[in-house]
Amino acid sequence: MFSRAASDVLPYGRQSISEEDIAAVVEILRGDWLTTGPAVTAFEQAVGQLAGGHRAISTTSGTSALHTAYAGMGVGPGDEVVTTPMTFVATASTASILGATVLFADVDQDTALLDPAAVEVVMTERTKVVAAVDYAGQPADYAALQPIADRVGALTLADAAHSIGGTAGGRPVGDLADVTTFSFFPTKNLTTGEGGAVVAKDPGIAQRAHEFHFIGLVRDSDRFRLTDEGPWHQEVHELGLNYRLTDIASALGLAQLRRLADFKRRRAEIVARYDAAFAALDGVRTPVQRDGVDPVWHLYPLRVLDGRRRQVFERMRADGIGVQVNYIPVYWHPVYADAGYRRGMCPNAEAFYAEELSLPLFPDLTDDQVDQVVDSVVTALR
Repeated sequence: MFSRAASDVLPYGRQSISEEDIAAVVEILRGDWLTTGPAVTAFEQAVGQLAGGHRAISTTSGTSALHTAYAGMGVGPGDEVVTTPMTFVATASTASILGATVLFADVDQDTALLDPAAVEVVMTERTKVVAAVDYAGQPADYAALQPIADRVGALTLADAAHSIGGTAGGRPVGDLADVTTFSFFPTKNLTTGEGGAVVAKDPGIAQRAHEFHFIGLVRDSDRFRLTDEGPWHQEVHELGLNYRLTDIASALGLAQLRRLADFKRRRAEIVARYDAAFAALDGVRTPVQRDGVDPVWHLYPLRVLDGRRRQVFERMRADGIGVQVNYIPVYWHPVYADAGYRRGMCPNAEAFYAEELSLPLFPDLTDDQVDQVVDSVVTALR
């Protein structure tokens, strides 16, 4: 049914690359550093400044950022991580890989953001982290989640893969939770090709995250256990991985950061255009925005009612519109189903999934293309 060539399909997300972006990468290729050099340091400083002035550690992807964050927070066997099922699997799987037990809490039925009341129901004294996801680009309710986590000595994690550049209550994403992770995949709000970052308020967590993403290497001579080696010495105290971002990617990221405000503005314009077009359309429901948040919209999650989501999806794909669905509840994946997780545990998330349809949303989408998407939705619903 979906036989169109990829070039004929309007994608649901796409990077925006300027001549300045290209020039920034070329400058690195002509220089001395390809990786672990000054561009990485500059990019980390810029991300940290944007995220409230906290230390940032760049990584190779949003998934590796989550793995690094959980490791930095000391997550391991015997710990519990409470999170949302309405996310990409990595939010949960990276905690599982470290040996933690994942507990899924339901979401708010309007926004698909983690419901603080549901977190209170499932968390226990063994809960180490409460991990929320800034679904579609608007921050979760960290003002409510933080005291809930604090009561059992847990940390909060913001999976902000969708929301860099946004704010809640006047505070920037990156300053809302104890630890925040970002993704810089091409469809996200800015890109480094592949890439991500961890931002941590606690310097100790930040340092552990840094060492984990740097193969576990310790370079501080005051901490050396082998004290009779030469100036070349470095040692590993805890195992880590090579999740280091390159200078090539960081140069692209720095150039993209300079355009983030323009990206945010254009995404908001497209969302407003969709909202107006669908306001009076029967059979759909437009996204609901939380009070007090200024999102950077990453997705436009249209709700298709009356069990017609698949029909609309297939008709729009046949029409050359690259709609997507975000996301299948994490515990529906066979890896979690095989571990004993059962459908029905988070009814709001499952109901949201049954209706959700992500429409094209990226900065270079033109008004004419937005109108094309709208027309396709209307036609598919007839």
